[in-house]
Amino acid sequence: MDCSCVAADITPPAIEALCLAGPTASGKSALALAIAEEWPVEIISVDSALVYRGMDIGTAKPTPAERAAVPHHLIDIRDPREAYSAAEFARDAQRLIPEIRARGRLPLLVGGTMLYFKALLDGLDELPRADPAVRDRIDDRARALGWPALHAELARVDPATAARLAPSDSQRVQRALEVWELTGRPLSSFHTIKTAAACAHGTSAMPLFSLEPMERAWLHQRIAERFDAMLAAGFLDEVKALRARGDLTPDLPAMRCVGYRQAWQALDEAWPLAELRERGIIATRQLAKRQMTWLRAMPRRHLVPVDADATSAALRAQVLHHLLEHASPAA
Repeated sequence: MDCSCVAADITPPAIEALCLAGPTASGKSALALAIAEEWPVEIISVDSALVYRGMDIGTAKPTPAERAAVPHHLIDIRDPREAYSAAEFARDAQRLIPEIRARGRLPLLVGGTMLYFKALLDGLDELPRADPAVRDRIDDRARALGWPALHAELARVDPATAARLAPSDSQRVQRALEVWELTGRPLSSFHTIKTAAACAHGTSAMPLFSLEPMERAWLHQRIAERFDAMLAAGFLDEVKALRARGDLTPDLPAMRCVGYRQAWQALDEAWPLAELRERGIIATRQLAKRQMTWLRAMPRRHLVPVDADATSAALRAQVLHHLLEHASPAA
C-alpha cells in the first residue's frame, strides 16, 4: 500500500485525534515524525518526563530540528521542581485538540505515559487530597520495613496498581497506600470513566494505536542501545548540572524518572559507569514491562506489531490502513 495515496484520501477532520502509544524505545517518536511527512499534524506529547525543562538527553526529547519541522506541545512546560498530574494533562490536551483542529491539522498524541492516555480517553475519578499525617505513618513503616515490604502490602490490597509499580517506586507506592488508607478503596478503582468530556471520546473519534514488540529481546536490545547513546551524549553531565542547581532533590517526581533516579544515585554513591549502565537498562526494561501491562488492559487499542524499522513505509501504511478501517467522522 502506498502511504501517500492513503493519506491523500483522508481529511484530518474525519477523526478528533489520533493516539500513538507503546513502551519506551518502541519507535513512537520516529513513527510520529514519519506520519507527519504524510499528514498535516501537530504532536501532543503524552510523556510525564518530557514536560520538564533541562531534562533533554535522559528523556530522549525531540531535537530542536524535529520540533521546528513539526509543532510539538506539552514539552518543556514545567521546571523540574514542579509537579504535573494526569488530570492537568487531560485538561491541557482537551484544550489543545480543538485548537489544532481549528488550524486544519490533526492532533497526534504520542507517548508512553499510559495514565495520561487513560485520563484523557476514559477520565479519572477525583482522588482524595494528600494527608500529611497518613503519609508520615507510611514513611515510618517504610523506614522500619523498607519500600519492597510496603509494595508487598500494596499487592495484597491493590494488586492491579502494585503490578505496574516497581517496589522501589516509593512515591507512587506511598500514594497508592495513602489512597487505600483514606478511602478503603484501591487506587486502581479510581481509574474509571467519570468525566463527560472523556466519555465523548469514542474509539472511532480518537483511535489508539499501540506499537508493541512481539519479541521481548528486540525491545531489550533497543533499550540498551538507547541508554548507551544517552550516556555517550552526556547524560551524566546533564544530571550533574541539575544537581548543581541546589534546589532539586531525588524525591521530586522529575528526579524519579527512569534513568535520572539511577544517575542521581550513581553520583551519590560513586558507582562506576558500568554499574549505572546496567541499573539504568534494568530500570528501563521494568518501565517497559509496566507500560505493556497498562496497554494490555486497554481494550480500545489497535495492536501494531513493531519488531521492525518504525519509520518504514510498510508500518506507516499499516497504521493508515487501521485508521481507514476503524475511524469514522466524529460527531
